[in-house]
Amino acid sequence: MPLLGFGVYQNYTTRTSVLEAIRAGFRHVDSAQAYRNETAVGEAVRDSGIDRGEFFITTKCISKNHGYESTLKGVDESLAKFGFEYIDLFLIHDPHSGTQRRLATYRALQDARDAGKIRSIGVSNYGIKHLEEIADAKYDMPAVNQIELHPFCQQRPIVDYCREHSIVVQAYCPIIRGKMDHPIIQTIAQNHGRDAAQVLLRWSLQKGFVPLPKSATPERIKSNAQLYDFELQPEEMDQLDGLDRGKDGSISWNPVDAS
Repeated sequence: MPLLGFGVYQNYTTRTSVLEAIRAGFRHVDSAQAYRNETAVGEAVRDSGIDRGEFFITTKCISKNHGYESTLKGVDESLAKFGFEYIDLFLIHDPHSGTQRRLATYRALQDARDAGKIRSIGVSNYGIKHLEEIADAKYDMPAVNQIELHPFCQQRPIVDYCREHSIVVQAYCPIIRGKMDHPIIQTIAQNHGRDAAQVLLRWSLQKGFVPLPKSATPERIKSNAQLYDFELQPEEMDQLDGLDRGKDGSISWNPVDAS
C-alpha cells in the first residue's frame, strides 16, 4: 500500500482529477460506492496507460447496503463499475448498521477475498468496540482502519489499539478541509517554506498514518505529493500534537461511537 493516497470524496471531475494525481505520482486512490465515481476512477486508471498492477485502489460499502448477500452483490457491482478483475482494499465504510449486520458484511468480504475478488479487507470509522467485535467473532483482523485524523482530532485510543493489533491507520480529512489558519501550522509552514497542507500531510506521514488528501485543483494535487524532501523537527511535531481537541476537534461525521 502506498503511504500517500488520493481521495475522491465529493470530486465531480473524478476522471480528470485522478489522471492529474497519477501524473503527480499518486498510485493509491480512495473511492467508495457512496461517492458514485468508481467508474470514473477505473477510466482514469486505464487511460493513464500504466499497468493496473501499479495501482492500489480502495472502495467501501456504506451501512445502508450492509448484510451478507447485499455485500457480495456490491463487490460484484464495484468490480463492474471499476472495470477491474480485483479491488486492492475493500472497507466497511461505517459502523452504523449494528453488530449483526457489521459482522455479516465482514464475513462476506472475507469470502470475496477468498474468491480473489478483493485483496485486503478493512474498516472505516471503527471505534475500539467495533474492532473488538471482529476479534470476538474470531475473524481475521482488518488490514486497515480509516478514520478522521489531523492535529485537532487525533483519536489516540483508536490509533493505539490499531498499532497494538497491526492495523494500518489511514487518515481522512488530513488537511482539515482547508481550515489550516492556526498560527502554529502557519508558522511551521513558513519555517520550511512550505504550504500548510504539506505540513499537515508531513505530520501525518511522520505519525505513521496513510493520509488521503483530496483536491480537484491541479496545482494543489501536485503540491500534496511533494512531501519527501523535508521533515518536521521533533519540537514541531510536539507543537502539532499539542493541538488535539479530542472529539471536539472533529470536522466530519466521525461515527466511531456508533452503537
